[in-house]
Amino acid sequence: MSAVTERRERERAQRHQLIITAARELAEAEGWEAVTTRRLAERVEYSQPVLYSHFDGKDAIMRAVAVEGFGELAARLRNARLAAPEQPAQALHAVCRAYLEFATERPALYQAMFILPTDVKFAHAETPAPLRAGFDEFVSCFRSDNRRRELFAEVTWSALHGIAALTASGRIPPSGQAERLDLLVTQIAGTPVGR
Repeated sequence: MSAVTERRERERAQRHQLIITAARELAEAEGWEAVTTRRLAERVEYSQPVLYSHFDGKDAIMRAVAVEGFGELAARLRNARLAAPEQPAQALHAVCRAYLEFATERPALYQAMFILPTDVKFAHAETPAPLRAGFDEFVSCFRSDNRRRELFAEVTWSALHGIAALTASGRIPPSGQAERLDLLVTQIAGTPVGR
C-alpha cells in the first residue's frame, strides 16, 4: 500500500469518526430529532455528499453511534465487574449499577443503543462484537456451573433496561433506584447484597 493510499484511508477514518462524534454531541445537546445529515454536514464542515460517502443516512449514523456506545458500555461493565469482590452477587450488583449509571449519564447514546429503531441485531449470529462483550459481562457474574447463566443474564439485562427506560421517562422516580437494584440482584443472585 502506498503512502498516499494510507494517508487517504487514515483521513477517511478520521472523517468517519468525526461524523459519529458530531452526531453524538448534537444528540446529547438537542436530542436525536436535531440530528440531520444537513446539520451534521454543517457541523463537520463537509458537504452532504461527503457525509453520504461514509453513511447511507441518519439510520446508518445512529447504528454507528450505537455500536460505539456498546463498546463503551462493555468496557464500563467489565471495569465494574473486575473492581468488585469475587462473590457473584457483588459482581452482579456492580455491573448492574454501572449499567444504570451509563444509561443516566448518556441518555442520547442509550436511546441510540436501546430505544430508537436500528438494524442492530441482539442475540443473533450478526450481533456486533461490542454488544456481545457487554452481554458477556453479565454472563460472567453468574457461576460457570449454572447452565442457564445466559438466561439469567438476559433477564437481568431486560429488567435493568426497564428500570432505565422507566426512570428516564419519569414514570418511576430515580430516588428508588438503589432499592430496585438491590431487589433485582437479591432475587436473581439468590443472596442479599449490601450497598
